[in-house]
Amino acid sequence: MYELAVFAAEGETPNPLLPATYDIVWSAVCVAIIAVLFVKYVVPRLNKVLDERAAKIEGGIARAEAAQEEAKQTLQQYQQQLTDARTDAARIREEARSQGQQILAQLRAEAQAESDRIVASGHAQLEAQRQQILTELRSEVGRTAVDLAEKIIGQSVSDEAKQAASIDRFLNELDQSDAGIGVGR
Repeated sequence: MYELAVFAAEGETPNPLLPATYDIVWSAVCVAIIAVLFVKYVVPRLNKVLDERAAKIEGGIARAEAAQEEAKQTLQQYQQQLTDARTDAARIREEARSQGQQILAQLRAEAQAESDRIVASGHAQLEAQRQQILTELRSEVGRTAVDLAEKIIGQSVSDEAKQAASIDRFLNELDQSDAGIGVGR
């Protein structure tokens, strides 16, 4: 208000929008002090925070790139392992198929050998039975021949040696007559 009185005395009217000079000076001094304090303390801290954020962002980007590269390498390793596993599986399948064929061939050979052995055994049994039947048949035919001879002659043929010789001669004659006809074995 003092200023208004001075201006009123001088005859000039003060500009209501323009503050007094001492207010402008003290405001400028305060702004300068605040600016110095701001530049000295706040700006470095602000720069430090911004630098830390930039470092974090750059570090995050670097870590992301490293992780992406590691993921690519892991994917390549996985694909290589998958390819190797498929190759091994194909090889194992082929080996199993080959072994299966070998086992099948071996089983067929064993089955054929067993079949041949069974057939040979059957032939041997048949031959043994044939020989047994022939022996039984010879003795039966011999007894029948002796009985017939006794009935025809009317006397007993008691000499065993003569019986056996007669039976053998009779059977040999039968064998020769069968061989001449084509009957026999």
